[in-house]
Amino acid sequence: MYLRKWLKTGFSVTILTSLFATVASADAPNVILVITDDQGYGDIAAHGNPIIKTPALDALHGDSVRLTDYHVTPTCAPTRGALMSGHYTNRAGPWHTIMGRSFLRVGEMTLGQAFLDNGYEAGMFGKWHLGDNYPYRPEDRGFSEVVRHGGGGVGQTPDYWDNSYFDDTYWHNSKPKKYKGYCTDVYFQEAKRFIESSVRNDNPFFAYICTNAPHGPFHCPEEYWKPYLEHGMSEREAIFYGMIENIDENVGALRDWLEEEGLSENTIFIFTTDNGTATGEKLFSGGMRGKKGSEYDGGHRVPFFMHWPDGNLDSGRDVDTLTAHIDILPTLIDLCGLIGPMDYSFDGRALTPLLYGTPTPWPDRVVITDSQRVRDPIKWRKSSVMTNRWRLINGNELYDIEADPEQEKDVAKRNPETVKRLRDAYDKWWDSISPSFVIDERPVLGNDAENPTQLTSHDWLTDDGTSPWNQGHIRSGQEGVGYWAVRVEQAGTYKISLRRWPQELSRGINEGLEPGDPVPGLVTFRETPGKAFNINRAILNVADFYEEKPVKKGAESVTFTVDLKPGDFKLRGNFRYGNGSKDFVSAYYAVVERL
Repeated sequence: MYLRKWLKTGFSVTILTSLFATVASADAPNVILVITDDQGYGDIAAHGNPIIKTPALDALHGDSVRLTDYHVTPTCAPTRGALMSGHYTNRAGPWHTIMGRSFLRVGEMTLGQAFLDNGYEAGMFGKWHLGDNYPYRPEDRGFSEVVRHGGGGVGQTPDYWDNSYFDDTYWHNSKPKKYKGYCTDVYFQEAKRFIESSVRNDNPFFAYICTNAPHGPFHCPEEYWKPYLEHGMSEREAIFYGMIENIDENVGALRDWLEEEGLSENTIFIFTTDNGTATGEKLFSGGMRGKKGSEYDGGHRVPFFMHWPDGNLDSGRDVDTLTAHIDILPTLIDLCGLIGPMDYSFDGRALTPLLYGTPTPWPDRVVITDSQRVRDPIKWRKSSVMTNRWRLINGNELYDIEADPEQEKDVAKRNPETVKRLRDAYDKWWDSISPSFVIDERPVLGNDAENPTQLTSHDWLTDDGTSPWNQGHIRSGQEGVGYWAVRVEQAGTYKISLRRWPQELSRGINEGLEPGDPVPGLVTFRETPGKAFNINRAILNVADFYEEKPVKKGAESVTFTVDLKPGDFKLRGNFRYGNGSKDFVSAYYAVVERL
């Protein structure tokens, strides 16, 4: 193998990439990237957890190069935005998980696009969470095969109605398709189908398997979680571990199948997660402070295993240098010999020298992460400025992570020069990313790629920072007022229908809804009874158009016809239920079609 031979000579990364590119068409490595949702560093047996059973992940850990000081963002969409783009998520756009702030900015590179542009098949299976409308969907961003749920989790507002982990309907290349089985099993099954198709077509593949599990709500076949109750944990904790055990089983089955098919040797197999544990911190913390959402290491230091026999990355070895999600796109471009965009500057760096332990200089650097679950980012909010040794938290607390990995002793007063240096680094970083905060990313209405477009309350922009983001909220009639930031590219006549229920559900605006069926695990979103409304008028305001219409008895929607010119607009769709100036709520759904 060319790569292994040249690495042993100690050639530079730049030369390596150039040489490998000459044989990429015949010898290009395949790539599988598995990323789970809300599983932390301590939620793996190989990391010392005495309860959880993860034999497949333990085996992968034993055969991989492990990044042991690898950091992401403390919540899901932000991590995915940085992973996809190689940019800090505050630059890339998705610094929040709802409110139109989970969109990956147009113009950002993606892993899918990088591989597709270099002759790979690129498939995405599971959770995207970087936009559910054109031009933000994975099928718009370089993925040639897509099976995904909507929003940030199964059963959230953009997801297909009444999905609940079992026997759900997912979008297959933009069209809804019913699947049989548990969600994680389906994603791995569809990834395998995609890999088989790529091999038949004699194309290398990039498979991005991004499970919704073990994110809540907590549902899983009982055989995985019932045994954990014997350890005295709550049902929520037991199901969380059971969901991970199911993931582990799927990882093991996929690796066995790759071996049987002769694909394992030249496949880069990566396992990682998107943030710190959401549920397992009281069971086993991995020796860190914090959990999902936290600025402390427990919120963002996560596992990262890479296994590639043909690339000589197949024996267990730890890399304890500070690394991050922003490094993965440039690293895979380098390892696979891809030709990347010439006018794109990464925030991360290729980790190839660290992965191979080559004697290339690797100076200490500053990496920054934060949790900005707000409409517009706030300076210093839940932030960690990191070096190999130090963690500056929220601009004030300082921890020596080498001496104090649990971040118990604030040493800021004893190290004022270090605090100043890290604060200066943060200020420079903030100045570089903050100019784009005023830019709203906007779903495009009427484009042929998605016409009609269904907008959902998950992506409302609101003043109070809340929105009905799951289907339980819709059923319960959670009130709120918001608008959608949208873009019209083509002048034309548009039909805009305001709805209380999604278009796949035939139900009147004012009608209630019976509870849905339960599934194994805790209570599902769909088990919430649907509240009846008493709405009498619908109001649409977009651009300079404003109109009110009565809500007819039994109507599923109220439809307006609007002539729109190209431009950026606020689309406000409200339902009035009284006569007062405050007696209204916003429509949970709007369906927009260019006629």
